[in-house]
Amino acid sequence: MSERELWIVRQGVTSYAEILELQRRIAAARITGEISQDVLLALEHSPVITLGRSSKEQNLVASKDFLALRGVELHEVERGGDVTFHGPGQLVGYPIIDLKRHKQDLHWYLRQLEQATIDTLAKFGIQAERSTGYTGVWTKGKKIASIGVHARDWVTWHGLALNVSTDLSFFDFIVPCGIAGVVMTSIERETAEAVTVERTAEVFAAQLASLFDLTPVETSVAELFEAAA
Repeated sequence: MSERELWIVRQGVTSYAEILELQRRIAAARITGEISQDVLLALEHSPVITLGRSSKEQNLVASKDFLALRGVELHEVERGGDVTFHGPGQLVGYPIIDLKRHKQDLHWYLRQLEQATIDTLAKFGIQAERSTGYTGVWTKGKKIASIGVHARDWVTWHGLALNVSTDLSFFDFIVPCGIAGVVMTSIERETAEAVTVERTAEVFAAQLASLFDLTPVETSVAELFEAAA
């Protein structure tokens, strides 16, 4: 068994701004070595649309005023990719991983996140795959997971969003990931079974840890920073 660990922090439903600040704090501590192990934040967000570095104005279909009336926040962020939606019923995973301990290749890292997602979906009986030319995960031609990352000094943050029981109507407000005509789906829609985000997070964490040859360990934000003190 690997002596290296993946410290898993579950956050429940949390605002985007709060988690973005937390990611940046953890990444900074990972860069300096104050946090000695790789970290996975696993959570759900309150409804929010995020605009990555490649976002185009026309891919935000709804106005800011309309989104505000629907209780959807809007954030511009440093991750790669275009526009996406996060909300309850969606597993959001933010791996904060030091690629210097694995492989210093962001394309390789993106493929690892896709593979962990594909392996997770297989556990729920869903055959998923990549789509040539795009980042993310699809099943039967529909997109089920979106991925966008950022890195500094080879430490990653941001990550992936896997639709579990998400209200997919929110994706009507955007052109998801800038892909015209894309159809979004979820685990619940594909299986017609009730699946929780908590269970999906447990499976995903195990698959991610396995791919990176890490031992998964549940912890908390307080314990992360106690270890860094």
